[in-house]
Amino acid sequence: MDEERSGRQLRLIGETVEIAKALGVEVRLRGGWAMDFFIGEVTRDHEDIDWFAWAEDAPALADGLLRSGYEPLPGPPAEQQLDFRKQGVESSFALLDEDRSGRVVVAGGPWAGEPWPEGMLDAAPGRIGAVQCPLISPRAQITIKHMTPVWVPGRPRRMKDAEDITRLESALRARGTLH
Repeated sequence: MDEERSGRQLRLIGETVEIAKALGVEVRLRGGWAMDFFIGEVTRDHEDIDWFAWAEDAPALADGLLRSGYEPLPGPPAEQQLDFRKQGVESSFALLDEDRSGRVVVAGGPWAGEPWPEGMLDAAPGRIGAVQCPLISPRAQITIKHMTPVWVPGRPRRMKDAEDITRLESALRARGTLH
């Protein structure tokens, strides 16, 4: 494992949480880092840091990140996701919205209005060392990793996703919460 890269990413996660807190903006980890924060340790190398944020907070969040030295990157439509880089690490913020019935949905882009898994935002914060961070629920994480090849045709299931599903299910089983 590349401990230097993991350490840099972990520091940037803590920094992003502090930026969001100062702005009064909610961010939540998703992807591999959400799994690691749920488990409580770094389990593998990560290419980037994936987040969720509310679409209505995107302008303030983007401004705060830019003021803190993050540089914007091209990516999906801005109403769907914001991408940044700092210290060689990419951070992606998939944007959330609520539909008329209060379900959490994709905010924009080609999947605008599509629902995310039920209960996705119900998780307690996770922790690695001194860094505590809001994250999505492990059950939602499992659903997302299972469904991505279905939701995004042409994107095969990656080995790391299958391994992450196994880790999350094992952690839930150990806590007696896997149904």
